[in-house]
Amino acid sequence: MCFYFLIITHLIDISNKLNIFKMCIHINEMGGDLMDKKREEIIKLLPKEIRKLFMMSEIDFSRLQEIRLRVNMPLIVVYGAKEYFISCTGKPVSEIKEAYRVTCQQIKEAMVYISSYSRYAFEDEIRQGFITVEGGHRVGVAGRIIWDGGKIKSITYISFINIRISHEVIGCSDSVIGYLYNDDSFYNTLIISPPRCGKTTLLRDIVRSIANGNAGSRGRTVGIVDERSEISACHLGCPQNNIGCRTDVLDGCPKSEGMMMLVRSMSPEIVAVDEIGSREDAAAIDYVMNCGINIIATVHGLDMEEVINKPVIGELVRKRMFKRYILLKKGMMGKISAVFDDRGNVIY
Repeated sequence: MCFYFLIITHLIDISNKLNIFKMCIHINEMGGDLMDKKREEIIKLLPKEIRKLFMMSEIDFSRLQEIRLRVNMPLIVVYGAKEYFISCTGKPVSEIKEAYRVTCQQIKEAMVYISSYSRYAFEDEIRQGFITVEGGHRVGVAGRIIWDGGKIKSITYISFINIRISHEVIGCSDSVIGYLYNDDSFYNTLIISPPRCGKTTLLRDIVRSIANGNAGSRGRTVGIVDERSEISACHLGCPQNNIGCRTDVLDGCPKSEGMMMLVRSMSPEIVAVDEIGSREDAAAIDYVMNCGINIIATVHGLDMEEVINKPVIGELVRKRMFKRYILLKKGMMGKISAVFDDRGNVIY
């Protein structure tokens, strides 16, 4: 009897291990499918000759951050937080003499693909200097500015393109999310980061966690003012990124106007904005907080001292309007250096 029992127990154990193994394979396949999709989304934006280079290369698109095309200049990528030239064989190289050079015709060809064969349909976005494409990737453009009545009418002779690859890192805020709550209340929070260190990625994941609810708190209604379409990455009105089930978005709207619009129209419990800095932003933040609504925002900065010395944002810090500060480490994508309270004490 014991012998049969041991055999049955052993078979059950093998079955469980097989199920776990199959689950791991399925998760890996899903991850592979997502990466293949991202690769396809990016490659189809490129001129055909440059597509071939990336199809030949062994570049891991999960580590690719930017692709820069400049007329008659080397093809450059930011890969794994480092800058490389792309060679004529598709390899990332450090020597400029080995770099593939982009032609004027290739810039024109790329713009045809980026604008889905209808530049006119994207004229409003081009006027702002960028287009958000499928997958949430943002394509920055530069060229000759046409002014009309003190405003930018259009950008012509586009000669410079920067494709910024969108990377969602689900769960990247898990280590700090618990520090942003006091029992069931959310602290006004400011994320401080140098450029290209993952502040928007972290902000997005915090928004997702707040909206869906987490182990420490119920889900809350969040309103995003996404002036540059980087947080939610709306494409044709639909968010491409996971921003949670209780999140509303004002896409392409100036931050100061958008914050007040959200308060009046969508009754958020928390408002999220990226890259604050102007006096109008500060006034809108003050308005939102006085309405009893919490704020989570980001700002460029190397450390707390630099932010305190900023002419506008520093005033908000000195008034202790933010209760939590998350500092990201320079040169290390997404690496959280510390979390401070409003008195400057390190709590993480």
